[in-house]
Amino acid sequence: MNEEGIIIPVLGIMLPIIITLGAFVMVVFIRKYDNIERMSIIDKGLSPDLFKKDRTSSGALRAALLLIGAGIGLLLGYGLDSAFNMEEVAYFSMILIFGGMGLGWAYFIEEKKQKKD
Repeated sequence: MNEEGIIIPVLGIMLPIIITLGAFVMVVFIRKYDNIERMSIIDKGLSPDLFKKDRTSSGALRAALLLIGAGIGLLLGYGLDSAFNMEEVAYFSMILIFGGMGLGWAYFIEEKKQKKD
């Protein structure tokens, strides 16, 4: 058996394991360094509440409108593909266009909400 016949299956098994371990280590180190930062703020006599971010629903709004835009883009991409035989170009272009429109819409909604508050 040649080298390619051995490397590809091993890589297919090892890659998900490596990615999972890498994500776990990344989360652990982010939490560790956040804790170290908070402790150094407390040591200097400052309140760590000053640096907390207020949780808003803007992330969920952005994700929802992005997915809605991507869904509409897929639907219109399918329509363009079946009408004009455009193949993959219709799908990718419509997903990007309508996904971007969804993010733009989310931006304007967030701006209007901030001006109201």
